[in-house]
Amino acid sequence: MSTFFELEIPYIVIALFFLGVTAFVTTRDFMPKVAFKRGMIGVATVFAIFIGWHYKITTDRMDEVKKLFSEGKTVICENKMRREVMPSVLVNKKFGWSLKGDLFTNPEYVRDFHTARCVEYIYDEKKK
Repeated sequence: MSTFFELEIPYIVIALFFLGVTAFVTTRDFMPKVAFKRGMIGVATVFAIFIGWHYKITTDRMDEVKKLFSEGKTVICENKMRREVMPSVLVNKKFGWSLKGDLFTNPEYVRDFHTARCVEYIYDEKKK
């Protein structure tokens, strides 16, 4: 469950902001009396569906990345720390990487990389 909040807390905060806006707008004098109930239920339902959908897609991708890594394949991870120098990092066991929970770690790197920010690395031989 902590993975859920780790991955989805920004979207939950956004949803709460929009619920607050919905509550403010639907409680104005010019709105019908049922607007608050319908508005809150509608907005909450839409955000719950989208947040749940995002979580499912992200955790499925994380599982796939972990599987690929354990099979010895290379994955590529987004490097938010050094975008101008090295926008992505190749992660493979033969490069000294290990997997601890949901994090790729390497003693040569200052920070770890979360599997949620990684995808399968596909190298195009034709572009050589």
